[in-house]
Amino acid sequence: MIAFFVKRFFQAVVVMFVISLISFSIQDNLGDPLRELVGQAVSEEERQALREEMGLNDPFLVQYVRFAKKAVQGDLGNSYFFKKPAFEVIMKKLPATLELVFGATIIIVLFSVPIGVYSAINPQSWFSKTVMGLSIVGISIPVFLTAIGLIYLFAIELGWLPSYGRGDTTNVMGFWETGLLSADGLKHLILPSFTLASIMLPLFIRLIRAEMMEVLQSEYVKFAWAKGISPRRIYFLHALKNTMLPVITVGGVQIGTMVAYTILTETVFQWPGMGFLFLEAVNRVDTPLIVAYLIVVGAIFVVTNTLVDLIYGLVNPTVNLAGKK
Repeated sequence: MIAFFVKRFFQAVVVMFVISLISFSIQDNLGDPLRELVGQAVSEEERQALREEMGLNDPFLVQYVRFAKKAVQGDLGNSYFFKKPAFEVIMKKLPATLELVFGATIIIVLFSVPIGVYSAINPQSWFSKTVMGLSIVGISIPVFLTAIGLIYLFAIELGWLPSYGRGDTTNVMGFWETGLLSADGLKHLILPSFTLASIMLPLFIRLIRAEMMEVLQSEYVKFAWAKGISPRRIYFLHALKNTMLPVITVGGVQIGTMVAYTILTETVFQWPGMGFLFLEAVNRVDTPLIVAYLIVVGAIFVVTNTLVDLIYGLVNPTVNLAGKK
């Protein structure tokens, strides 16, 4: 286990180095940050002096080394718009994004597992065929169309749910603002969560169904049937446990992916999370905030993948995390 963590730590360092290098290198292609920082009223001489003061005229390698030294200390620069440390601004928006991903994950688990298992056990039923047909449609529909459809039906026509915003939030432990502890916050979370879940839900239903059907054809399951073991035990102990191994692997990666996918969902629902903040930063050419967002999302991917490997090893003890024979 220690060898596994040491190996993954060095892998994480390399991955974060690549992410930081790519993130920092694209800032020159986003536009001139001084345009939004000082406006049009400043003379060209003052602009050049300010560029020199900010180090924007230095060679790329010099700028990156200066940035990397500060980054390892937790300093990702100051946001041009908010006049605050970019990391602090990102962390303030992180709870809203994590709540949205959490809500979508709960929906995916609650629906994909029972539907996928039922479709595998009864592949020829009308319900299974309908689910498979709808899953293809679900994968094909862009997330913003799903969001617009849900808003039109449940917010405009039926008036059951709010169409934008985060709702009432509660302060937890003095630093975490959450909407999970208020009825209004939960109501605001429903539509964005279902919208975000619609991206992954069809994929997981099809994945669980395919893996379950493959496991049900394996020799040890046939042997269990021959021994007279009850169907419930075969389906939900022997088959489902082995079905979930690849699902856990894919699921962990996709949960990390959903953090990046929140951009469109948060934009449509005006959800005050990191994705919505990122688009605003792009429009304002707030390069420190853009770089900070990319690095934070990259770090979430690295941590998520490490946890997935650990959980996979716990679920399947035959997996050697250290990679030794």
